[in-house]
Amino acid sequence: MISSATKTLQTNNKTIYVAILSTLTFFLFLDYIPGLQAWSAWVTPPVALFLGLIFALTCGQAHPKFNKKTSKYLLQYSVVGLGFGMNLQSALASGKEGMEFTVISVVGTLLIGWFIGRKIFKIDRNTSYLISSGTAICGGSAIAAVGPVLRAKDSEMSVALGTIFILNAIALFIFPAIGHALDMTEHQFGTWAAIAIHDTSSVVGAGAAYGEEALKVATTIKLTRALWIIPMAFATSFIFKSIGAFFVCVKIRGFSIFPCMDRQKLPKKLQ
Repeated sequence: MISSATKTLQTNNKTIYVAILSTLTFFLFLDYIPGLQAWSAWVTPPVALFLGLIFALTCGQAHPKFNKKTSKYLLQYSVVGLGFGMNLQSALASGKEGMEFTVISVVGTLLIGWFIGRKIFKIDRNTSYLISSGTAICGGSAIAAVGPVLRAKDSEMSVALGTIFILNAIALFIFPAIGHALDMTEHQFGTWAAIAIHDTSSVVGAGAAYGEEALKVATTIKLTRALWIIPMAFATSFIFKSIGAFFVCVKIRGFSIFPCMDRQKLPKKLQ
């Protein structure tokens, strides 16, 4: 049964949502006022994630459609903004150095993840491959791209996405602490975070928590890694020899890739 306190929170969840958002925005703006930067030091990606988890568990979803759409475009615009602040030569150097690790880690993670899922944990084929794909490349985006190719069930997609998102949340909290404990340089941490953490948002959060250089290196390598979604989607269609025509539909405005077995599997906007 839902307690009266929980009912009260859920009833007023929109008000609480606006209050939390306004508070975080206010303290973030203090970072740009000389002498007041210390007041905004507590507003970090892990704190924001923790507040979001507590709010979702206690108050429910206040604006689910708005949050889903806004978070998607906000992440894209944030990555573009990070790009404008990077030095081109250093970015290219970081991407070139990280390419070797990217190739080895993507292929290795797919093979090892498939073996562990199928042989050790006895997970079904689709779920094992989805989790391996999300771990190898860029989390939820890779799973969303590969799922339609496999004709994965909603339950299989949910298990894979839930696994990846839980690991992302844990990594966002513990990776900076591990990096400091191992006395990693910012360049080393950025490379490690980009390869080991799944979603771009969590990579950006962990890199920002560690340092400016770590953020630049992590973002550059992670974006290079994300490009593997395209060849992986094509490879998946051949490996599993799915029935039907294979379409890769590129939605230019959102820069999203939807590989599907037939046009009925495509999102309505792309049919």
